[in-house]
Amino acid sequence: MSTESTPSSGPPPDFQALVVPCVDLQPGAPLRWLRKGWQDWRRAPGLSLLFGLLIAAVSILVSAVAWWLGRFALLAALLSGFVFIAPLLAVGLYCVSRQLEAGQTPRLADSFSLARRLLGQAGVFALAQFVILLLWSRAGMMVSALVPLRPGDLQALLEFLAVGSAIGSLFAALTFAVSVVSLPMIADREVDMITACLSSLHAVMRNKWTMLLWAVLIAGLTAIGFATAFLGLIVLMPWLAYASWHAYRETLIVDDLPRLG
Repeated sequence: MSTESTPSSGPPPDFQALVVPCVDLQPGAPLRWLRKGWQDWRRAPGLSLLFGLLIAAVSILVSAVAWWLGRFALLAALLSGFVFIAPLLAVGLYCVSRQLEAGQTPRLADSFSLARRLLGQAGVFALAQFVILLLWSRAGMMVSALVPLRPGDLQALLEFLAVGSAIGSLFAALTFAVSVVSLPMIADREVDMITACLSSLHAVMRNKWTMLLWAVLIAGLTAIGFATAFLGLIVLMPWLAYASWHAYRETLIVDDLPRLG
C-alpha cells in the first residue's frame, strides 16, 4: 500500500459488512497510476501488444458491422456483446500487473486461467453494465421525445444538448463509480461482485475530486485512441488497465481479504 495516501475513517458501521475501507487519496494520485501503469506496459510489452491488438480488433469489428448495416438497434446489440467481453479482457490485463507486482513473469495462460475462473463474476458485472446501458438508451429516447428538435431552432438544439448531456453524465458517473476499482478487486481477492461494486462506489464518494481527474484522464486517452482510427487503443487500453490496477491497490484496504490462488 502506498505511503502517499492516508486511511480514511471508513464507512458507517451498518455498511461495513458490504464495503471495503478505502484511503484518502491525494489529488495527483492518477498521474502516479499512469506512471506505474506505463512501467508495467514496458515490463510486459508482448502481452500488452497482444491484448491491445485484440481490443482494437473487436472495436473495429463492432464499428464496421454497425456502419455497414446502418442500424442503431444492431449497434446497441453489438455494443452490448462487447460489454460482456470487455470485463474478461480487463481481468486478463489485471493479471499481468498482479503477477508483476508479485515478482512473477506474466504468462498468457495465467491471464486466460484467471479470466475463466472469474467468468461468473465478470458476467454479473457485465449484466449490471448492460442494464445501465439499456436505461441510458431509454433515457435518451425520452429526451428526444420531450425536447423535440425543430430545423433552424437554435434554442431547442441547445436545450436538447444540455438535457441530454446532463442525463448522460449521470449514467456515465454511475458506471465509472461502480467499476473503477471493482474489477481489479475481484481479480485479486475472494470477494463477490456486489461487495466490489459497493466498495468502488464508496471509494469514489470519499475521493470525489481525485476520481474526477482519473475519469477525465481515462475519457481523454480513450478519445485519443478512437481519434487515431482505433490504432491508439493498442497501446492505450493495456496502459489504462495497468493503471487501473494500481488505482485499486492504492485505494482499497484489502490486506485482510483472502487472495485468489
